Amino acid sequence: MSLMSKHTILEKNVILLAVAAVVAVAIGGLVEIVPLFYVKDTIEKVGSIRPYTPLELEGRDIYVREGCYLCHSQMIRPLRDEVERYGHYSLAAESMYDHPFQWGSKRIGPDLARVGGKYSDDWHRQHLQNPRSVVPESIMPRFGFLFDTPLDTTDIEAKMRVQALIGTPYTPAEIKSAKADIMTQDTTDSDGAAALAKNYPGAISRNYAGIPHQVTEADALIAYLQMLGTEVNFKTYDDKANIR
Repeated sequence: MSLMSKHTILEKNVILLAVAAVVAVAIGGLVEIVPLFYVKDTIEKVGSIRPYTPLELEGRDIYVREGCYLCHSQMIRPLRDEVERYGHYSLAAESMYDHPFQWGSKRIGPDLARVGGKYSDDWHRQHLQNPRSVVPESIMPRFGFLFDTPLDTTDIEAKMRVQALIGTPYTPAEIKSAKADIMTQDTTDSDGAAALAKNYPGAISRNYAGIPHQVTEADALIAYLQMLGTEVNFKTYDDKANIR
């Protein structure tokens, strides 16, 4: 009996088809569900990973809103050509506070997993206002309107409470001080910079967009970009054996 004949029998027998469908769904479900019970074993223990500051969290939301993930990935694979171009391959722990993660699906522009500190704030300002002024071959659209749009912080406390519900370790005190922390991080030589860095190690307070006395969406987005890939000391994870 040919394979086609066997398939015809399955199609004509409703009960047999239903049983086969249930078995197929059950196998697929097990393949999807079982790994979730072991997901903690796949996340490296990296103590330097911290939650986003309120300003960075707002910047991440703008990054998602503007569809930046459609052209930029944040996931460097453990392949030699990738690590030589972008830096150390991505660790699972680096996305532990991303809901959802920003790995992306393709790269029209370069990967941004290690963009933090690679360029100055001034470079990012120029790049957002006119991408071709710093990268002549860029096809990225202009985002100059971000500099004219005040950052809406109305919902920041609610956003952080939701993040806390799904596992991000924001404390009630950090949520309560969210709006003040946004002003602190966007102010150069702020009196509260030390306290902010204590709650969010490595957080740097400065005027990101270069517009004094005003927090814009550009400030938030640049603050987010400048922290990407800066939390891990990759000398500890320089495992050449994982690079093929």
